[in-house]
Amino acid sequence: MDSVQVLNSKNSADLVQTVILPVKGMTCAACSGRIEKVVGRLSGITEIIVNLAAEQAKVSFNSEELTTSDVVQSIEKTGFSVPPQKHMITIKGMTCAACVGRVEKVLNRLPGITSAQVNLATEQAVVEGQTGVISAADIVSTIEKTGFGAQIIEGDEPAINEDEQAAADRREYLIFMGAALLTLPMVLQMVWDLAGIHWMLPPLVQLALATPVQFIAGARFYRSAWGALRAGSGNMDLLVAMGTSAAYGLSLFVLLRPDLGSGYLYFEASAAVITLVLLGKILETRAKRGTTAAIKALMKLRPETANVEKDGREIEVPASSVASGDIVVVRPGERLPVDGIVAEGGSQVDESLITGESLPVEKGIGKSITGGALNGEGLLKIRATNVGAASTLSRIIEMVQGAQASKAPVQKLVDRIAEVFVPAVVLIAFVTLVGWLIYGVPMTEAVIAAVSVLVIACPCALGLATPTAIMVGTGAAAKAGILIKDADALERAKNIDTVVFDKTGTLTQGKPVVWSSEALTGSNDDLVRLTASAQQGSQHPLAKAILAKAPDNLMSVSDFQSLSGKGLKAKVDNCEVAIGNRLLMAEEGVETLPLEDQATASELKGGTVMWVASSGDLLGIIAVGDEEKEHAQDAVKTLKQQGVMTVMLTGDNKRTAQAVAERLGIENVVAEVLPEHKSDEVMRLKGEGRSVAMVGDGINDAPALAAADVGMAMGTGTDVAMETAGITLMRGEPGLVADAISISQATYSKIKQNLFWAFFYNVIALPLAAFGFLSPMVAGAAMAMSSVSVVSNSLLLRNWRPKQ
Repeated sequence: MDSVQVLNSKNSADLVQTVILPVKGMTCAACSGRIEKVVGRLSGITEIIVNLAAEQAKVSFNSEELTTSDVVQSIEKTGFSVPPQKHMITIKGMTCAACVGRVEKVLNRLPGITSAQVNLATEQAVVEGQTGVISAADIVSTIEKTGFGAQIIEGDEPAINEDEQAAADRREYLIFMGAALLTLPMVLQMVWDLAGIHWMLPPLVQLALATPVQFIAGARFYRSAWGALRAGSGNMDLLVAMGTSAAYGLSLFVLLRPDLGSGYLYFEASAAVITLVLLGKILETRAKRGTTAAIKALMKLRPETANVEKDGREIEVPASSVASGDIVVVRPGERLPVDGIVAEGGSQVDESLITGESLPVEKGIGKSITGGALNGEGLLKIRATNVGAASTLSRIIEMVQGAQASKAPVQKLVDRIAEVFVPAVVLIAFVTLVGWLIYGVPMTEAVIAAVSVLVIACPCALGLATPTAIMVGTGAAAKAGILIKDADALERAKNIDTVVFDKTGTLTQGKPVVWSSEALTGSNDDLVRLTASAQQGSQHPLAKAILAKAPDNLMSVSDFQSLSGKGLKAKVDNCEVAIGNRLLMAEEGVETLPLEDQATASELKGGTVMWVASSGDLLGIIAVGDEEKEHAQDAVKTLKQQGVMTVMLTGDNKRTAQAVAERLGIENVVAEVLPEHKSDEVMRLKGEGRSVAMVGDGINDAPALAAADVGMAMGTGTDVAMETAGITLMRGEPGLVADAISISQATYSKIKQNLFWAFFYNVIALPLAAFGFLSPMVAGAAMAMSSVSVVSNSLLLRNWRPKQ
């Protein structure tokens, strides 16, 4: 998470404050110099040091003359950005959707806060705001004023450890057991009465049993209700407190003034409601904990320590202290503490919990390897690359946490309903009381009907319906190697009816090899050597294929010029060379007719032809081929079975693209598209009313990924593509596209089921309670079980399995 670090705070003796701000967009020393120059002009600045490599600015200033916000604005005026601060906070004490709305409302009122999302299922808030304007302590303080507990989550570690959770669970269980033991005798007298055995506990005994249940076991409801009232809102606990207090108070009144009442006591109703709600909360907590199983499993993949080789000896250090470039020793059966490249040794590595790949993968010298993977039987020495927050596992955890904390668009409607739910229920209870009194029933019966209305209403189920399904759905997807960035991407993916595939690296292996070469002058070997010499240092897949085929004695190259979507031009030993497609040859005035037949034959087989020319003369062609991925054809077939149209989008020529498409079963091909025009094709399809997913892996796919309704990036591709996409496929398997659509549809099916149950339950239950068909005890049991049923229904998503 980007954050601002305050190194020196203002005090009476020293007014100089020093902050370290993240700065994005710098590319060279001139950028950092520009920031230092502009910010340094501000009155009150005592020192500014911009670190280009760390992308940070260390700024010291007089806090009486400037604020951090002033410094941020000055940096942004230079054309660079200071990313917003992002805080994750655990919130304790929320019970329903009304609590969520209350916290979000006060957070969004804070100056500088741009977004505050609170998740009832995870009991967490994600708060974003302008850097330097508000601190984490201010956010925690604001939440605590609403009556809830709050704690900042550092990094991606859980805010509450397992020991604390276990202690809290034991405390809740003991309170429930105490309440149940005290309530049981009062409930038994009702059971005996139904069985025809008319025996009642003495009134004073009922009072003695019900009082500790009401005010000790039920204290949590009063505390939460008071917090809600102080904040000017209501919640589920307020309804429970009002309903049980009414039943208890009525019973106490009848006990003290038997001449004014019916003589019947309702102590068992108030005690039973509290006990049943406590039971429901215990079951709900256990069920909600199951929704976080995926993220906990990912966190457990990280070893606490690492064995690092230093000065010829091996030392054990905390995994968090491993630096990029360190040599880490991984023994058989150990998990890799960091990302890296194998420097020595070989082994089979199990990456199933990270990529979803079920079989161990062979890793040898030079192969990249992911932290958290399980080493097989070989000893590995790896050179650390990505460490700490930059590691693949940390990024996966952050992405899954972000998705689970995000809100689906449908949740906004639920939140609006939750805001008025509690006041509406109180109004219905009041109308019920007045209505029964007007109808002529005794006061006690009217009060009990109103109590039933209060305790049966369940805003909990409304608040849990959406987030629990999203948590379990994104967790199940992560286990299959599908990382979903947020709830918006999840919702849009369910409607996808068109999938656009980039060809190279997405449908094909992305590792082309030279098929053939045809020289018009000189030998084929000389043609390959010349072509390879011109492409020295290039990372393009076609260039790599040529360089792999070429001899070692390459010629010198200068004036290299990459021509996007066409090829390249360079000087090889002072000889001007143009290498690329027919479009480049046409621009250079090169006649391609002499080798058109050979080129066409290679293209019809699915090969890519590179034309080589010098000074306007054609020198020859080199045909390069790339094999389709093993399961690409099955992936296309599965999408068709789901009713999804597939399109192949490529910069390759039409004949090559058509040959590959025919083998894979893709009917729609858009070829010879320049990288900058890929997004135009996506927009064209969207303009036809289609819901489009774009699947790619390269930097040149990023604009198209952003333009699509849902961008899907291959995890084997570039970081730019993964940052742009809404969904990342951790394996380079096209089949995961259908699985991503499938899990999104399954998740939203659960959301609809949950919301239907939550709304249906309240719509049916409230009238039944108002008309006297439900006793308070039955109403309390139904309310307690409604939220449990919603969470349990969401947990069924854990049974989802990928098709591929």
